[in-house]
Amino acid sequence: MYNGTEILKQFGRNVKAERIRKGLTQEALAEKIGVNREYISKIERGTANMSLKKIVNLTNFIGADIKDILKF
Repeated sequence: MYNGTEILKQFGRNVKAERIRKGLTQEALAEKIGVNREYISKIERGTANMSLKKIVNLTNFIGADIKDILKF
């Protein structure tokens, strides 16, 4: 069974790894997907839950495979 807290943390680690791999700052990513930098920070730390629509926008912007972002 999945633990929601651990999934959020792993998702955040995945987002951060892809963002860094693409050479993006939190600010640049936030601007492109229409959120503030603090929200990206919370996502990467696993303290905020991102909607599926925003996940799709994020993966499209950074050119990541959604399977890599949602790998748990």
